Amino acid sequence: MNDDEHSDSNRMEATVRELLTEMKDASETIVDLAYASLMYNSKDMAEKVEEMDRDIDDMKFAIRTKILMAVRTKEDAREMTGVLQVASAADRISEAAGEIVKLLHVPKEERPFINEIINESDEKIMMTRISPKSDMAGNTIDQLAVEASTGTKIIAMKNRYGWIYNPDGDVKLRAGDDIIVNGSLDGFSRLKKFASGDLPWEFPEMEFAED
Repeated sequence: MNDDEHSDSNRMEATVRELLTEMKDASETIVDLAYASLMYNSKDMAEKVEEMDRDIDDMKFAIRTKILMAVRTKEDAREMTGVLQVASAADRISEAAGEIVKLLHVPKEERPFINEIINESDEKIMMTRISPKSDMAGNTIDQLAVEASTGTKIIAMKNRYGWIYNPDGDVKLRAGDDIIVNGSLDGFSRLKKFASGDLPWEFPEMEFAED
């Protein structure tokens, strides 16, 4: 069994709720990555967007298949309509992201409007590098509680092994890693000071159970 067949098999074993949650998470990330691929002229990111678009298509197919197999009455079909609408909405978002990355074939100097669009948005897509002096180095994303501490979400990072997209909380950050985040300018300014080592990281307080 190849990787694609294994992935399809896993999706058919997942519940509709699990598939919808995965589709929602993927659709929230894919547009940010699409814009980031244009901002940083990254073919690697564009390829990841195309891969995620295919994955979301597969998830939508799995959801439709499960619903067709489960529906027995008109009432069942009526109740499942909302699920199909959510799945279709996530799929349309991923298709839009796929269209965005096609602009990568347009010379960079001919698409300055991309940065203008992002700059006009409340949330920005920005990149910074983790300094050896930073407290962030050597800790995982969950240990740092990056999003809660700075208001910025890491949507991609590049380390010595290559790109990681939508990294999990157990991924450890190291000196020299480039991180791409989505968030406010104020949040990014704070994150940048942490990443450079200009500010010590404010670790969240750990809760200990009473003896």
